[in-house]
Amino acid sequence: MKVDPEPLAAAAGLDSLLAAMRPRLHRYCARMVGSVIDGEDVLQDALIKAVQSFASSGVIGNPEAWLFRIAHNTALDFLRRRNRQEAMRSGEEVDMIADPADNVANRQIASASLRTFMRLPVAQRASVILMDVLGCSLREVCEVMEYSLPAVKTALHRGRARLRELAGQPDDLPPPELSAADRDRLGAYVAHFNARDFDAIRALISDDVRLDLVNKTRLSGKAEVSRYFGNYSKVGDWHLVPGLVEGHPAILVFDPSRPGSAPKYFMLLQWSAGKVAEIRDFRHAPYVIDGAEVLV
Repeated sequence: MKVDPEPLAAAAGLDSLLAAMRPRLHRYCARMVGSVIDGEDVLQDALIKAVQSFASSGVIGNPEAWLFRIAHNTALDFLRRRNRQEAMRSGEEVDMIADPADNVANRQIASASLRTFMRLPVAQRASVILMDVLGCSLREVCEVMEYSLPAVKTALHRGRARLRELAGQPDDLPPPELSAADRDRLGAYVAHFNARDFDAIRALISDDVRLDLVNKTRLSGKAEVSRYFGNYSKVGDWHLVPGLVEGHPAILVFDPSRPGSAPKYFMLLQWSAGKVAEIRDFRHAPYVIDGAEVLV
């Protein structure tokens, strides 16, 4: 973790830090809760908490560790609400040196799927993500998790060992598929969008439609959301394809100037009474697709 040498003491500094740290904070939250989509929800909650607590926090000596600690605690709150909280305190604090992972192991850990990380106990998961995925030091991991050094070393040692075991196990889950209804609805929306027939798109959305243009703005109502389609009509850096993200029906967005490349971001739609009731567009948050299980 690169630590800002200057303590954080001004609101302007907080805004800049939040913007710079958002992708890394999301990477942590997504791996903690096992979903890039839920990870963004957790991240947004964490950022709100950071802004709310900033005024009463005084001068913050290690701003990045402070933010990661807020994100860590917010992720734990999410896991408790989802009834997946596992025992965090092991009772054993082995005084060992955390075994350094070699380059191959580091690459395996960093590329492990979100579903694989979810198979680790919470303490092991947090310590491995912070150190091996995000590059924090042992001292910083202790500060974020509020654990003793021996406890962090134990969690890290066991988490790395468990990930090495899981890396050799086949993923025998059947691939998800779009239902016929989702295929038809997404297909119609995508076809009109790619044809730039935004009048036809407007006919598909409800009068009280809500738009979350993640990391940018939120709009509500057909009149306001219609402006969003107008912005898409002015650029040509997108081509839409129906697909799945983490098993959810989604619209994958590709760069037409880079044939064969992976999708650069995605959109999620919610339907009600045959109309689009909610649009969640990650155009301004491309970091969210990092690590997601995507299927065209």
